[in-house]
Amino acid sequence: MCPVSAPLNVDSIRRAPKVLLHDHLDGGLRPQTVLELADEVGYRDLPTDDADALGRWFREAADSGSLVRYLETFTHTVAVMQRPEAVNRVARECALDLAADGVVYAEVRMAPELLTPAMPIEEAVEAILDGFAKGSAEATAAGTPITVGTLLCAMRQNDRWNEVARLVVRHRDAGVVGFDLAGPEIGFPPDRHPPAIALLDRAGAHRTVHAGEAAGIDSIVAALDGARAERLGHGVRVADEVADDGTLGPVAQRVLDQQVPLEVAPSSNVQTGAYPALAEHPVGRLHRLGFAVTLNTDNRLMSGVSATSEIADVAATFDWGWDDVQAVTERALTAAFVPEAERARLLTDVVRPGYAALRA
Repeated sequence: MCPVSAPLNVDSIRRAPKVLLHDHLDGGLRPQTVLELADEVGYRDLPTDDADALGRWFREAADSGSLVRYLETFTHTVAVMQRPEAVNRVARECALDLAADGVVYAEVRMAPELLTPAMPIEEAVEAILDGFAKGSAEATAAGTPITVGTLLCAMRQNDRWNEVARLVVRHRDAGVVGFDLAGPEIGFPPDRHPPAIALLDRAGAHRTVHAGEAAGIDSIVAALDGARAERLGHGVRVADEVADDGTLGPVAQRVLDQQVPLEVAPSSNVQTGAYPALAEHPVGRLHRLGFAVTLNTDNRLMSGVSATSEIADVAATFDWGWDDVQAVTERALTAAFVPEAERARLLTDVVRPGYAALRA
């Protein structure tokens, strides 16, 4: 008898080992945690004191079709994270939540400058790292092992790039896996502070850059050439150079030929107005053409998503099978900022056996 694969649905996808490259710590808080942390510090600006209603409010407020409005929702989450113990709790719960969703390797990003001047920036980074370590250890003890690496973001509209780059280098043996540029793309190019990029170059530090989300093809070129990005955060505007017949413009051809990983977060892109609906998102076409597409959550609270739901929605919309889901997962692992021995272990001992079991 031929083996029969598990049906490709939410339950089976949750059991599948998943790799997540683009998830924001301040965009993934549990609504109940937001309420409790707000109560602890006397923060009174939340729109409701009911956890379910608060979760709905975040999703509805973010679902505006505007990246600027979407980013405004972070005012509340960042406000309740202004203490080391709050940051530690949020990071711990993040690791636990991702592990419960079947994520076996995740890179979660945070701009530590958003947590100052409430605490020294170094203390913020240490609280993040300690929280991830605690959550990962608890998840492993519970039978859902996960490895979490930290990406430190510099806000591109501010001038703390050098400081964040130094933190990346200083803590790269303690769980920080790379550097990111976040914040508004338009008007703040990723090559605005060459000394920070040079510092990362000298140290051989990994970097990913938000590009090709709100801004177009030029932002992708600047990320690759000016910031020397190894991956593109979102990067979906590369599809602007993909004609209906599959003909590629020069930048799209370069991204394809070099297999530059695209950290695609379809639900987030629809919420911020990049595309009107998931069915019109280019993720399916880019994957079909062989681009290095990975699937990501971006902000689980604001988008109301998980790694499982994002894969399930994309698979249903674009008629993906297990081959596609496994390919996207292995592609993300290939692009991860992880030591080669750990990458090989995850691939051989976790990812491939996990998918083989779902196909048995």
